[in-house]
Amino acid sequence: MGVMSVEEILGIVRGHTCVDDRERESLRVFCDTVPVLSDPCNEHADTTHVTVSAVVVSAHATVLHLHKRLNMWLQPGGHIDDGETPPQAAWREAVEETGLTVWHPNNQPHFFHVDVHPGPRGHTHLDLRYLLVADAAQSPSPGEGESPHVRWFSWEEAQSVADPGLAGALVRAREVIRTYVR
Repeated sequence: MGVMSVEEILGIVRGHTCVDDRERESLRVFCDTVPVLSDPCNEHADTTHVTVSAVVVSAHATVLHLHKRLNMWLQPGGHIDDGETPPQAAWREAVEETGLTVWHPNNQPHFFHVDVHPGPRGHTHLDLRYLLVADAAQSPSPGEGESPHVRWFSWEEAQSVADPGLAGALVRAREVIRTYVR
């Protein structure tokens, strides 16, 4: 197994307050599924696995990228590499996919949303979402091989292009960021 035990992974979501019915159902599926997976964070161990994403925000905006395969505006995210914790993977994915300097608020990982959704190749992603902060004056500059279409969106604009899973995360991110950034 990777860096975290099943109990540690479940500990991330324990006591989490959901923003909407979709997230409540995702949390139920997450908690029912993780204990039966042999290696929950390993994308090769099972078609259902834990993934991470990062909602990168400033006080007035969020960063989205146009996903290369899905052709949808999404938050950065992906699979957890061997030896990484979910917050480390969320940070890495955000840096790779946006090219921004990002940080965890108050230098502490802030898990704030969970979403279960279909992934490519018939996979199911149990996605843990972390809040990351960036300076809105930075211009995104994604890494080689990443989608070149990355930009800052106002909260309203991001909400208008968001899929249902991201829509709830944006509502919660906007609420949470107010406690960190003014």
